[in-house]
Amino acid sequence: MLPVIALVGRPNVGKSTLFNVLTRTRDALVADLPGLTRDRNYGYGKLGSIPYIVVDTGGLVAATEGIEELMAQQTLRAIEEADRVLFVLDAREGCTHSDRFVAQTLRRLGKDVIVVANKSEGVDSATAGADFHQLGLGEPLTISAAHGDGIRVLVDRALAGFEVAHGAAAVEDLGIRVAVIGRPNVGKSTLINRLIGEDRLIAFDQPGTTRDAVFVPFERDGRTYTLIDTAGVRRRSRVEEAIEKFSIVKTLQAVDSANVVIGVIDAHDTVAEQDASLFGMVAERGRALIIAVNKWDGIPMDKREEIRTGLDLKLPFLDFAPVHFISALHGTGVGDLMRMVNKAYDASMRDLSTPELTRVLETAMQQHQPPLIRGRRIKLRYAHQGGRNPPIIVVHGNQVQHVPEAYRRYLAGVFRKNFRLEGTPVRVEFRSDENPFKGKRNELTPRQVRSRKRLMQRVKKR
Repeated sequence: MLPVIALVGRPNVGKSTLFNVLTRTRDALVADLPGLTRDRNYGYGKLGSIPYIVVDTGGLVAATEGIEELMAQQTLRAIEEADRVLFVLDAREGCTHSDRFVAQTLRRLGKDVIVVANKSEGVDSATAGADFHQLGLGEPLTISAAHGDGIRVLVDRALAGFEVAHGAAAVEDLGIRVAVIGRPNVGKSTLINRLIGEDRLIAFDQPGTTRDAVFVPFERDGRTYTLIDTAGVRRRSRVEEAIEKFSIVKTLQAVDSANVVIGVIDAHDTVAEQDASLFGMVAERGRALIIAVNKWDGIPMDKREEIRTGLDLKLPFLDFAPVHFISALHGTGVGDLMRMVNKAYDASMRDLSTPELTRVLETAMQQHQPPLIRGRRIKLRYAHQGGRNPPIIVVHGNQVQHVPEAYRRYLAGVFRKNFRLEGTPVRVEFRSDENPFKGKRNELTPRQVRSRKRLMQRVKKR
């Protein structure tokens, strides 16, 4: 599982700026869920060879009431979830009483802490970190999140010892990895129990991390799966008394480890912003996604079409994800759901031939030509597969840097339809066919220039 890094410190020391640098974003998923306030941001990052999860916190202060107490509670929860804690301080202001309070809290919790002296641009590194030795948490690292100074050194130190991802090797050969995600009380536990209970074979329960992520291998209809449980530990003797539990960190780790994600929604609730954010993040990670609308058996017939319309309106960016209406409690539709899991997995891992991809590309351009750029038509020449899980289709041509996002989506939809890539996002990337003689004209004789022109004309005709 991906290592988790928590950013901790008093308010206004630059934690959010560092978060954006570590995740290469300007915004973040905000976990607006029951029991979670809007002061914890989560994101994926990769600035070296090891991907990770970053948790930004609102600030740790000595407070016993009000919003500051809630912020402190959420920060403590983030510290508990983390593998490494980055204690961020302001190098310009030096060590304050609030900083000493945070240091005392971290020592009490016994976490692996790295002291980070931020805002140190223009200041000698030894001077910038000198005041923080008194905290007794090790040698400070001096950085400037705003200017990017010292970030790679910080990341290397924060990820030291995580070269092998937690638990990854243990599930490599255990079939299709399926993560079940969703808000609390939507029926994840019931669906999980339906999948691994009754006549199903449970090989073993293998704890993945200390945060209760569990890999549960099981079989259904002769096919092997590994269920990545995001709702808490499911021991075989306790599947009937499973307690619903939600952790953003566990969910992010499960999504990253999965081949296919089942996103569960309660049919009695409206699609919330949390659902859109969570499922959108699955699409961004390139994972196959199936939406399971649970408790469908309790919905009156006259209300069902209204719910279907609401799903289309609120989740238009998930047009690749099939929607299944199920009752996990009674088992209705669960068999169809698992058949769709197989189809989505097969689609995400399919090999696509270059001639067929190029043929589909040519047909798509005949039906809807690329736009003109400064009077010149964008030319797309051929396509080939660049990766799987998700399928990546690389399209070569010229002026591809000007291809509008709408045309990229159009091509992705065409490829998905023609190759029946249901359930998986399709990524279309563009690469430019550069002229190898560009910039060398002045170095050539007139005869060489004419020869190169004839050569380029033959290449274009192909």
